Amino acid sequence: MYKGNPIQLVELPIMETILIDIVAWAFFHIAISLCMAAIPSSKFENDNNLYRIREWEKSNQLWSRLFQVKKWKHLIPDGTKIIQKGFEKKSLISNNRDYLFMFLIESRRAELTHWLSILPSIFFFLWNPLWAGWVMVLYAFLFNGPIIIAQRYNRNRLERILSSKRKSVVKREKVLN
Repeated sequence: MYKGNPIQLVELPIMETILIDIVAWAFFHIAISLCMAAIPSSKFENDNNLYRIREWEKSNQLWSRLFQVKKWKHLIPDGTKIIQKGFEKKSLISNNRDYLFMFLIESRRAELTHWLSILPSIFFFLWNPLWAGWVMVLYAFLFNGPIIIAQRYNRNRLERILSSKRKSVVKREKVLN
């Protein structure tokens, strides 16, 4: 059985393998998305090491210039339409502070969802030849990477807007007192 992949448990015809890969990816994407949608929003309110915008990201130049996020982020489908759950993040529909904070929370949820969606790629080595297992890993990064980048790009912008709104509230309170 060992033909270059020491962990391949079963060898199947190519068409069956492709079908299993498609079904498995659909299952993993939907299952992870539904599990993440079931987590209360309050669990995403606080910044942590994963979500924290790093100093080198704050200018958004990496995402804007190197990855040119503005040119392609509109092409990313919104998973909430597929699973019929969640917060639509295609565009801002309000400038309200509560709405912006909810958008920020949901961008954290989306980022974690897509990081977790990369992990199942290791299971594909169980029924794929070694080269195809690596193709599945590459697919996981190519599919989820742009979404993670878009979430970080948007969250950076949202954090700046929310920060400026907080500052203006503080200034108004000082003027009123």
